[in-house]
Amino acid sequence: MITHPSRHCTVELQALPPRIGQVRRIVSAQLRYWHMDTLIDRASLGVTELLSNVHRHAQPDKICTVELEVLLDRLKVSVRDHDPRLPVVGDAAPLATCGRGLAMVAAMSESWGALPDGESGKVVWFTLPAPSAAPVADWDHYPRITTGERAVPRFAEVALVEHAVEERRSEPAPARSAVVG
Repeated sequence: MITHPSRHCTVELQALPPRIGQVRRIVSAQLRYWHMDTLIDRASLGVTELLSNVHRHAQPDKICTVELEVLLDRLKVSVRDHDPRLPVVGDAAPLATCGRGLAMVAAMSESWGALPDGESGKVVWFTLPAPSAAPVADWDHYPRITTGERAVPRFAEVALVEHAVEERRSEPAPARSAVVG
């Protein structure tokens, strides 16, 4: 089930490897829709790591909910599952092939955390700074000339340069070769 009013998107799934890839594509598409393309790589990495943890560790089932939410100047990505055990950031051995997921989430996000969710479950989340929106043109903030003021030409220098260029064009330019020698 996907819901996405305005700046909120929720996906419920069973955290199996093929579904994790689908959720990553949904996250990318949603962030493009919200014009937050610069966050796609980090959000996709973070949600992949959190869903991989659900797949690897969650008990009694792998059913979870991914939630994207824009809160003022942040994107918050949350993953809820039915396992009440909170995750622990471990020290992975140098040659270990797993155990670095939460450390990567912590490194690439602005903040992250895990909270109990009712009697049987938890929420693991991270935030990313949202890109600042381009300012919308507001015509009331531009200066206006009233009838009592005289307009001052702003581009006088440009007019002088154009005039000088036109004077030089009357003389033929010498031919030049692009070949050295």
